Amino acid sequence: MHTTLHLGIGGLSLQLFTESTPPPNTEGGGLANAIVGSLLLCGFGTLIGTPIGILAGVYLAEYGQKNVLASTIRFINDILLSAPSIVVGLFVYALVVAKSGRFSGWAGVIALALLQIPIVIRTTENMLKLVPNALREAAVALGTPKWRMVLKITLRASLGGIVTGVLLAVARIAGETAPLLFTALSNQFFSADMSQPMANLPVTIFKFAMSPFAEWQSLAWAGVFLITLGVLGLNILARTIFSKK
Repeated sequence: MHTTLHLGIGGLSLQLFTESTPPPNTEGGGLANAIVGSLLLCGFGTLIGTPIGILAGVYLAEYGQKNVLASTIRFINDILLSAPSIVVGLFVYALVVAKSGRFSGWAGVIALALLQIPIVIRTTENMLKLVPNALREAAVALGTPKWRMVLKITLRASLGGIVTGVLLAVARIAGETAPLLFTALSNQFFSADMSQPMANLPVTIFKFAMSPFAEWQSLAWAGVFLITLGVLGLNILARTIFSKK
C-alpha cells in the first residue's frame, strides 16, 4: 500500500486525465482514454447486470423457494460466484469474440455483467429473506397483489442492502483484467465505439507495468492508485448506506 501511494501519487498530473496513452519511450501522455473506457465498460456492465440480478434475486426469494427452476438458478449462480474471472473471459471470447472475429467493448461489457450478476442475485435474495414475514402477511391480509407487495414493501425494506450489493459488485469488476484481455482488449487511441477494441485501466496497467519504459511504468502506478481509490470509495459508500439501514 505504501508503494502504491508513493508511486501512484507521484504519477498524478492534469494530463493524466486529459491526454491519451503515449507511444513507447516518449514523455507526456496520460490515461484519459483508459479512464473513459473503464467507465463505459463498468457503466454498461452495471446497467445490464443490475436489473437481471435484482429480478433473479426477487424470483428466488419471493416466488421460487422450492421449485426446480429456482434450484437450477441457484446452482448456476453458485458456479458463477466461484468461477475465476479468466474462465468467464474465455467463455465470452468463445461465445462473442471468436464468432464476430474481433475484440469489442460490448464483449467486455458482457464479461463484466456476467461477473456482476451472481453477486447481485445473492445479495438481493439474502436481503429479501431478512424482511420479516409479518410484513408480507399483513399485505396479503389487506388484499394486496403479490407483485405490488414485492415492489412496495419487501423491495423497499431491503433497498439499502441491495444497493450495497450493487456497489460491491461494481467494485469487484472495476479492477478485473483477465476477462478484458480476452474481450475488450485495449486501444492506444481514444474511442467510445463499443463495437471496437476499447482502452481500459486494468489492461493498460498490465501492459504498461510489464514494459521496460519508465514513462509507461509511472502511468501504470498512477492507474493502480486511481483504481485503488475508486474501489475504496465504493466500499466506504456501501458500508455507509448499509449502516444507515
